[in-house]
Amino acid sequence: MDTKTAITSGALNATLERVAEGDRTALQALYRQTSAKLFGVCLRILRERAEAQDVLQEVYVTVWRRACGYDPARGSAIAWLVTIARNKAIDRIRATPSRGETLPIEFAGEVCDPSADPYHAMETAEQGQRLSKCLDGLAAQHSDAIRAAFLDGETYETLAHRASVPLGTMKSWIRRSLIKLKACLER
Repeated sequence: MDTKTAITSGALNATLERVAEGDRTALQALYRQTSAKLFGVCLRILRERAEAQDVLQEVYVTVWRRACGYDPARGSAIAWLVTIARNKAIDRIRATPSRGETLPIEFAGEVCDPSADPYHAMETAEQGQRLSKCLDGLAAQHSDAIRAAFLDGETYETLAHRASVPLGTMKSWIRRSLIKLKACLER
Protein backbone atom coordinates (compact mmCIF):
# COMPACT_ATOMS: atom_id res chain seq x y z
CA MET A 1 0.00 0.00 0.00
CA ASP A 2 1.50 3.35 -1.00
CA THR A 3 1.75 6.34 1.33
CA LYS A 4 -0.99 8.35 -0.37
CA THR A 5 -3.49 5.48 0.00
CA ALA A 6 -2.47 4.94 3.63
CA ILE A 7 -2.99 8.65 4.40
CA THR A 8 -6.37 8.62 2.69
CA SER A 9 -7.38 5.48 4.56
CA GLY A 10 -6.14 6.98 7.84
CA ALA A 11 -7.97 10.23 7.11
CA LEU A 12 -11.17 8.29 6.45
CA ASN A 13 -10.73 6.38 9.69
CA ALA A 14 -10.27 9.65 11.60
CA THR A 15 -13.29 11.18 9.87
CA LEU A 16 -15.41 8.16 10.76
CA GLU A 17 -14.29 8.41 14.39
CA ARG A 18 -15.44 12.05 14.43
CA VAL A 19 -18.76 11.06 12.84
CA ALA A 20 -19.20 8.43 15.58
CA GLU A 21 -18.76 11.24 18.12
CA GLY A 22 -21.64 13.15 16.48
CA ASP A 23 -19.55 15.67 14.51
CA ARG A 24 -21.78 16.92 11.66
CA THR A 25 -18.91 18.65 9.84
CA ALA A 26 -17.10 15.30 9.81
CA LEU A 27 -20.16 13.75 8.12
CA GLN A 28 -20.05 16.51 5.50
CA ALA A 29 -16.36 15.87 4.93
CA LEU A 30 -16.98 12.13 4.66
CA TYR A 31 -19.71 12.79 2.12
CA ARG A 32 -17.42 14.98 0.01
CA GLN A 33 -14.67 12.35 0.11
CA THR A 34 -16.76 9.26 -0.61
CA SER A 35 -20.10 10.15 -2.23
CA ALA A 36 -18.91 9.79 -5.84
CA LYS A 37 -17.64 6.26 -5.24
CA LEU A 38 -20.67 5.19 -3.22
CA PHE A 39 -23.06 6.71 -5.76
CA GLY A 40 -21.28 4.68 -8.44
CA VAL A 41 -21.82 1.50 -6.42
CA CYS A 42 -25.53 2.28 -5.99
CA LEU A 43 -25.99 3.24 -9.64
CA ARG A 44 -24.24 0.11 -10.87
CA ILE A 45 -26.65 -2.06 -8.87
CA LEU A 46 -29.87 -0.08 -9.31
CA ARG A 47 -29.30 1.25 -12.85
CA GLU A 48 -31.61 4.20 -12.19
CA ARG A 49 -30.14 7.52 -11.19
CA ALA A 50 -33.06 8.64 -8.98
CA GLU A 51 -33.10 5.33 -7.10
CA ALA A 52 -29.33 5.48 -6.62
CA GLN A 53 -29.59 9.02 -5.22
CA ASP A 54 -32.28 7.94 -2.75
CA VAL A 55 -30.25 4.96 -1.61
CA LEU A 56 -27.13 7.11 -1.27
CA GLN A 57 -29.00 9.34 1.17
CA GLU A 58 -30.01 6.24 3.16
CA VAL A 59 -26.37 5.16 3.20
CA TYR A 60 -25.23 8.36 4.92
CA VAL A 61 -28.11 8.21 7.40
CA THR A 62 -26.99 4.69 8.25
CA VAL A 63 -23.36 5.81 8.53
CA TRP A 64 -24.44 8.63 10.89
CA ARG A 65 -26.27 6.15 13.10
CA ARG A 66 -23.75 3.30 13.00
CA ALA A 67 -20.35 4.99 12.70
CA CYS A 68 -19.54 3.88 16.23
CA GLY A 69 -19.77 0.28 14.99
CA TYR A 70 -16.93 0.70 12.49
CA ASP A 71 -13.84 -1.29 13.51
CA PRO A 72 -10.64 -0.45 11.59
CA ALA A 73 -9.19 -3.83 12.57
CA ARG A 74 -11.87 -5.59 10.50
CA GLY A 75 -11.29 -3.66 7.26
CA SER A 76 -10.77 -0.31 5.64
CA ALA A 77 -13.22 2.53 6.04
CA ILE A 78 -14.01 2.63 2.33
CA ALA A 79 -14.73 -1.11 2.30
CA TRP A 80 -17.12 -0.63 5.21
CA LEU A 81 -18.87 2.23 3.40
CA VAL A 82 -19.07 0.33 0.11
CA THR A 83 -20.58 -2.65 1.94
CA ILE A 84 -23.27 -0.43 3.43
CA ALA A 85 -24.02 1.11 0.02
CA ARG A 86 -24.12 -2.29 -1.67
CA ASN A 87 -26.41 -3.76 0.96
CA LYS A 88 -28.76 -0.75 0.87
CA ALA A 89 -28.97 -0.95 -2.95
CA ILE A 90 -29.72 -4.67 -2.84
CA ASP A 91 -32.32 -4.09 -0.14
CA ARG A 92 -33.97 -1.50 -2.40
CA ILE A 93 -34.12 -4.00 -5.28
CA ARG A 94 -35.65 -6.62 -3.03
CA ALA A 95 -38.20 -4.17 -1.61
CA THR A 96 -39.32 -2.93 -5.03
CA PRO A 97 -41.93 -5.11 -6.72
CA SER A 98 -40.61 -6.46 -9.97
CA ARG A 99 -41.67 -4.62 -13.07
CA GLY A 100 -42.36 -7.88 -14.88
CA GLU A 101 -44.71 -9.07 -12.17
CA THR A 102 -46.39 -12.35 -13.06
CA LEU A 103 -50.10 -12.94 -12.87
CA PRO A 104 -51.86 -16.10 -11.73
CA ILE A 105 -52.59 -18.73 -14.38
CA GLU A 106 -56.30 -17.81 -14.32
CA PHE A 107 -55.46 -14.66 -16.30
CA ALA A 108 -53.75 -16.58 -19.10
CA GLY A 109 -56.87 -16.52 -21.28
CA GLU A 110 -56.93 -12.73 -21.12
CA VAL A 111 -53.35 -12.29 -22.29
CA CYS A 112 -53.14 -11.34 -25.93
CA ASP A 113 -50.20 -11.86 -28.23
CA PRO A 114 -49.11 -8.46 -29.57
CA SER A 115 -47.27 -9.97 -32.52
CA ALA A 116 -48.93 -10.14 -35.91
CA ASP A 117 -50.76 -13.28 -36.87
CA PRO A 118 -48.99 -15.50 -39.44
CA TYR A 119 -51.04 -14.15 -42.37
CA HIS A 120 -50.17 -10.51 -41.59
CA ALA A 121 -46.55 -11.42 -40.93
CA MET A 122 -46.34 -13.10 -44.35
CA GLU A 123 -48.07 -10.14 -46.01
CA THR A 124 -45.67 -7.69 -44.37
CA ALA A 125 -42.68 -9.77 -45.47
CA GLU A 126 -44.00 -9.87 -49.05
CA GLN A 127 -44.52 -6.09 -49.05
CA GLY A 128 -40.96 -5.63 -47.79
CA GLN A 129 -39.64 -7.83 -50.58
CA ARG A 130 -41.65 -5.90 -53.18
CA LEU A 131 -40.41 -2.57 -51.84
CA SER A 132 -36.83 -3.82 -51.85
CA LYS A 133 -37.20 -5.04 -55.44
CA CYS A 134 -38.69 -1.68 -56.52
CA LEU A 135 -35.88 0.21 -54.76
CA ASP A 136 -33.33 -1.96 -56.57
CA GLY A 137 -34.97 -0.91 -59.86
CA LEU A 138 -34.01 2.72 -59.25
CA ALA A 139 -30.64 4.24 -60.06
CA ALA A 140 -28.16 3.43 -57.29
CA GLN A 141 -27.79 7.08 -56.16
CA HIS A 142 -31.56 7.55 -56.09
CA SER A 143 -32.15 4.31 -54.23
CA ASP A 144 -29.49 5.20 -51.68
CA ALA A 145 -31.01 8.66 -51.21
CA ILE A 146 -34.50 7.20 -50.63
CA ARG A 147 -33.17 4.67 -48.11
CA ALA A 148 -31.13 7.31 -46.28
CA ALA A 149 -33.99 9.83 -46.19
CA PHE A 150 -36.83 7.52 -45.20
CA LEU A 151 -35.16 4.66 -43.37
CA ASP A 152 -32.21 6.44 -41.71
CA GLY A 153 -33.91 9.83 -41.22
CA GLU A 154 -31.27 11.86 -43.09
CA THR A 155 -32.23 15.36 -44.20
CA TYR A 156 -32.32 16.36 -47.85
CA GLU A 157 -29.59 18.90 -47.15
CA THR A 158 -27.30 16.24 -45.71
CA LEU A 159 -27.95 13.96 -48.65
CA ALA A 160 -27.31 16.75 -51.17
CA HIS A 161 -24.03 17.61 -49.46
CA ARG A 162 -22.98 13.96 -49.34
CA ALA A 163 -23.80 13.43 -53.05
CA SER A 164 -22.22 16.80 -54.01
CA VAL A 165 -25.38 18.00 -55.76
CA PRO A 166 -27.54 21.09 -55.22
CA LEU A 167 -30.43 20.76 -52.74
CA GLY A 168 -33.00 21.23 -55.52
CA THR A 169 -31.47 18.33 -57.46
CA MET A 170 -31.67 16.05 -54.42
CA LYS A 171 -35.31 17.00 -53.87
CA SER A 172 -36.07 16.24 -57.52
CA TRP A 173 -34.32 12.86 -57.33
CA ILE A 174 -36.31 11.88 -54.28
CA ARG A 175 -39.63 13.16 -55.68
CA ARG A 176 -39.20 11.34 -59.01
CA SER A 177 -37.98 8.22 -57.21
CA LEU A 178 -41.05 8.20 -54.95
CA ILE A 179 -43.32 8.47 -58.00
CA LYS A 180 -41.51 5.51 -59.60
CA LEU A 181 -41.75 3.52 -56.36
CA LYS A 182 -45.47 4.16 -56.10
CA ALA A 183 -46.02 2.99 -59.68
CA CYS A 184 -43.88 -0.10 -59.11
CA LEU A 185 -45.72 -1.04 -55.90
CA GLU A 186 -49.16 -0.59 -57.50
CA ARG A 187 -48.46 -3.18 -60.22
